[in-house]
Amino acid sequence: MTRIRHNDYGVLRPPEPGTWRPTLKVSVVIPAYDCQEALERTVPALARQTYPAELVEVIVADDGSEPPLHVPGARVVRVGDGWGRGAARQAGQLAATGDVIHWLDSDMILADDHIEAHMRWHHLIDYAVVIGETRFVDAPGEEGVQSAYTKKILDSTDRLRSAGSSPYLLHTGASSSVRTDLLRAAGGVNASLNMAEDTELGYRLAQAGAVFIPDAEARAWHVGPSTVMLREKEVHRHNWSYLGDHLPDLRWLRSHPRRRWLVPYVRVAVSATTYEETRASVDSALAGTLADAAVTLVGPWGKLTGERRSNLDDPLLDLRLLHNLYAHEPRVEFAESAPGSAAPAPFLLTLPAGWVLGAGTLAGLVRHAERGLLGLVSVALAEGPDGVVAARLERTAAFSRAALFPGSADDLVDEMFGSEWVSGAEHGIVPASEAEPLGGDPAKWRALAGERQAEIRKLKAEVERLSAEVERLSEAPGEPESRGPLNSIMRHLRSAG
Repeated sequence: MTRIRHNDYGVLRPPEPGTWRPTLKVSVVIPAYDCQEALERTVPALARQTYPAELVEVIVADDGSEPPLHVPGARVVRVGDGWGRGAARQAGQLAATGDVIHWLDSDMILADDHIEAHMRWHHLIDYAVVIGETRFVDAPGEEGVQSAYTKKILDSTDRLRSAGSSPYLLHTGASSSVRTDLLRAAGGVNASLNMAEDTELGYRLAQAGAVFIPDAEARAWHVGPSTVMLREKEVHRHNWSYLGDHLPDLRWLRSHPRRRWLVPYVRVAVSATTYEETRASVDSALAGTLADAAVTLVGPWGKLTGERRSNLDDPLLDLRLLHNLYAHEPRVEFAESAPGSAAPAPFLLTLPAGWVLGAGTLAGLVRHAERGLLGLVSVALAEGPDGVVAARLERTAAFSRAALFPGSADDLVDEMFGSEWVSGAEHGIVPASEAEPLGGDPAKWRALAGERQAEIRKLKAEVERLSAEVERLSEAPGEPESRGPLNSIMRHLRSAG
């Protein structure tokens, strides 16, 4: 199976429709509510598909329609728990038996080779999410137009090949497909969401290692405008009230400096040692300017039983003190073993106990990773008898994709995303014995950091101006006394430096 770097699916060479022999079964899942007429138009188009009929099943997930939907050519399942698009999609995919789940809205009409166009990618790799080419029409038979948002994103990202870490933003339930195993490994559909469930699912599929492929040959037509086209501001007002909790890399939805969010941006894993050095590490992770961080504290917590013991001479005293300290801190969770993944959080930082993060360390390391879309940033802290003591910032999507292949995870991540070593000291990580006491709050630190950056920019500009003046005066003809202003400028430069 081909290993793809970032989202550059251009290395794949799918066969032309009609020139290959498929083997995978596909389940077309259509969430539906009171849309009998639309389904009578959509489902018959599935019977005309060039993909072998024996490899296609059609499931209509009826979200409480009255009277219940009756759809010849499809298996109808009623949504049992909850309601809305998320609940319907989840009910449909749980009933599916195919190797691939193909989402389809009830008001779509497909080109005859639409499913075949999707499925050729899934025969090449098993971590593809294929997005169909949807055009909007007022009535069947029209050519239609692509949404302006979709066209803008595709044009500006070389059709998602250079979309960075956010190609999932074009994931839509109107016509997209994914391997069933990958979907279920990512947690399935969030049944509690009745809008934007496809975007939230796309984000989790990205964290599971997916590559997003928009296929212009997977043609489909949406009859009538979408809800976003009709009521864009209202849709955003509705969805943004909760997407900030679920999609941590939409940073503009997390502008509040001290909020706690459902999915952290960075999860920090610390293995418990002594009370003092472990506390120093955990507290520093919680106190930084990157407020949406959470900590997993790793230790044998199951040993902390409730029988009578000596309070001060307990052999597990340090472990017990740590549990006491963070038992009611909502951003700290206790685990018996180190997390294999931070999913659905996009980053995992493994920090040795006894090392303390600076106020801007987490934010700085993430910025470094994002600049190069790196999958791993290794942070050298010290040279020990057993080698280099290091912290590790891992990109969840990178390590999830690496897990799909045999071999060294670090080597695979380096190949598909890239990795770098950096200095801990340069990123403000110091031993607990050298750390300054925590003080202030993240908002003040952020403001102070902003002021210092502004001051640095101002000084640099002044240095550049004065350097240019020095050069001008050095080249100008004149008497020695003209060196007076030059000497003054040089003194100014030295003091500015």
